[in-house]
Amino acid sequence: MHDLPPDLPRLRTLETWLAVSLDRVRRQIGELERHEQERQRGEQARPPTPDWVLELGIGRHSPPVYVHEGGCWSTGKRSRGVPRDVALRALVEGVPACPHCRPDSALGYLEG
Repeated sequence: MHDLPPDLPRLRTLETWLAVSLDRVRRQIGELERHEQERQRGEQARPPTPDWVLELGIGRHSPPVYVHEGGCWSTGKRSRGVPRDVALRALVEGVPACPHCRPDSALGYLEG
């Protein structure tokens, strides 16, 4: 081979460097595999998306501001999943339906 040093001391140095490099690569692979396993466990442990969501107003006792379908991209951070009857009751009581996901249509609620 013409790309390697011709003497033993430099070959030993190269061998040591390659062993250290291989060890670093294997540690990095192990770390990335652990991160991927944690990500997968997190996805498996994630609770299911609720069918209906009430977006709550600011403040402890403020009324809901919108009814959403579960998974709506417009749902705010202050929200909670609710059963179908609670979402329908909220619409009947005047809580607006989200203009993006239109839960009133999905619930079969016609105003008035």
